[in-house]
Amino acid sequence: MKQIIQLDPIDTRLVEALQQDGSLSHAELGEKVGTSAASCWRRIKALEASGVLKGTVRLVDPEKIGRGVNVFCNIRVRNHAQEVRKPFEDFLHERPEVIECFSMSGEWDYLLRIVVADVADYERFLMRTLLDHPAVGAAASHFALSMTKYTTALPVG
Repeated sequence: MKQIIQLDPIDTRLVEALQQDGSLSHAELGEKVGTSAASCWRRIKALEASGVLKGTVRLVDPEKIGRGVNVFCNIRVRNHAQEVRKPFEDFLHERPEVIECFSMSGEWDYLLRIVVADVADYERFLMRTLLDHPAVGAAASHFALSMTKYTTALPVG
């Protein structure tokens, strides 16, 4: 069982602030959460060491780089044996257009979120890459018409 880390109120405010703007200085964070810059630095290091805080990234606007189409693709594998699933999951990790992958319960085995430039771009990926993988038995694609909510921030309070 995974260990749940209990956050005190300052750590909670710190994590919330960092999820909104990871570029804030320790002094700015201290002002936001009600502690010193040095305390923020120590707390951030402790949160990183415990695994609560992971890598720091900058979010990219997909429209600005020509990747504005989101496709959700359900995958059914031909065989559920580990020696089939592992190479398929490794393959998905190598594909930059697959930005999220979930192993699912129910009728479908995986749910992929794929970002592409347009429908033709997705068709090329689907027909020449994804469906050619020996583990794939079936796929069903769903195109997002618009995004009504998107966040990377998790509720911590």
